[in-house]
Amino acid sequence: MKLYKKDFPFYSKVFTLALPIALQSFITVGVNMIDNVMVGKLGDNALSAVSQANSFISIYQILCMGLGMGASVLVSRYWGILQVEKDNKDASKALKQTISLMIRLTLLLAAVFAIATFFFPDKIMASYSNEEPIINFGIQYLSYSIVTYFFVGTSMTTTIALRSVGQVRMPLYISIGAFFINILANYSFIFGNLGAPKLGVAGAALGTLVARVFEFSIICGYLFIVDKRIGFKLRHLFMNVSSLISEYVRICVPVLISDGILALGNNSVAQVIGHLGGAFVAATAITNSTQQLSTVVIQGISQAGAIVTGQTLGMKDKDKTMEQGYLFLGLGLALGTLSAVFIMCMSGVIIGAFDVTPEAAHIATRIMISLCIITVFQATNSIMTKGVLRGGGDTKMLMLADNVFLWVFALPLGILAGYYFKLSPFFIYLALKSDQIIKTVWCYFRLKSGKWIKKISTGDNSSAEKD
Repeated sequence: MKLYKKDFPFYSKVFTLALPIALQSFITVGVNMIDNVMVGKLGDNALSAVSQANSFISIYQILCMGLGMGASVLVSRYWGILQVEKDNKDASKALKQTISLMIRLTLLLAAVFAIATFFFPDKIMASYSNEEPIINFGIQYLSYSIVTYFFVGTSMTTTIALRSVGQVRMPLYISIGAFFINILANYSFIFGNLGAPKLGVAGAALGTLVARVFEFSIICGYLFIVDKRIGFKLRHLFMNVSSLISEYVRICVPVLISDGILALGNNSVAQVIGHLGGAFVAATAITNSTQQLSTVVIQGISQAGAIVTGQTLGMKDKDKTMEQGYLFLGLGLALGTLSAVFIMCMSGVIIGAFDVTPEAAHIATRIMISLCIITVFQATNSIMTKGVLRGGGDTKMLMLADNVFLWVFALPLGILAGYYFKLSPFFIYLALKSDQIIKTVWCYFRLKSGKWIKKISTGDNSSAEKD
């Protein structure tokens, strides 16, 4: 198998799916970066507090991504079946059942996080920092974020479902609208402009809520009223899903568990960083935004990989799926290298845009160098784990691999580097992200084995393709 070949239809399909997703991710990351720049004007403590509060909120978002991407494995496979057998009622019904289950679980998850945030904001922030100003700012931010869970989670999972059937432009257009609304709301509420009250850190959270309500209203309205491909209506939220529960659990729950434990692991990384001081936290907030900005195309390719793999398997072409898997691996290596070059060239400009202390700026410079190395590996394994292997239904093995590499290698190495050996920021960050290197090697051998291609049924019968 080759990492590159002249296959215009393949690359055309991948980038047709990936570029709108990447642009949407770019907009989201751009909003986050602008938020950080605005909040950074309030000082290191405010920037650190928002970064740490968002570390907790990101647990919910990652779990929603797990729900959405787990459902995407099924949705894209059923959509692939419908391209070959347009009158397959079992596949059509299973597609709607999958989306119904996904939305129900998203709302349930939102309720859990809203309750936790309402009753325990002080304990949540205390787990990330022992500095009182940071904790107090974080509590302000979280208090305005409670309702946001319901809107952002439903929008996120609905967007993933639409992408799985090729609807990638509408979510992009909605994100563009949310982008401008978010910036305007933050400008107004953080600094008290345009007649709005000056809320500081809380204004950043309120601005995000306003944008998420807009996004939710349009994207869910589109799914329930306008979209014709899936044919999902509001009444389908209450449809009987019992025939699909076992298949949904088999495929989606490992994704949810994997992403959930991974989110906890990433938060443990954030907690390790949080106790290294406010300057280190502020520096990491800058580098995280930079990494997200430099890898938006990779995120798009990852989701396109899951969709293309699922649809190809739905059309019962295993050999083509294997061939495409190697092409995705080649894309990961190439795009990861380009992202590393981007970070290297732009790091000085990006750090200079933030109003942080000289200490935080120095730490950010050191971490950026480490980030250049990690990005090559992270890009490659992200396209494979969140894309190709997940699209093949290999969710149980991914659940194991993701978390073993993080909890057994990266976290212990990071703790040793930061607390015991007290190494420089370069080595601390490299240690905390070492799982990305190990995972990339594992992905190659897993792809080569072919064991990642799994059978999926429609629930009412098992007419889907076999291994």
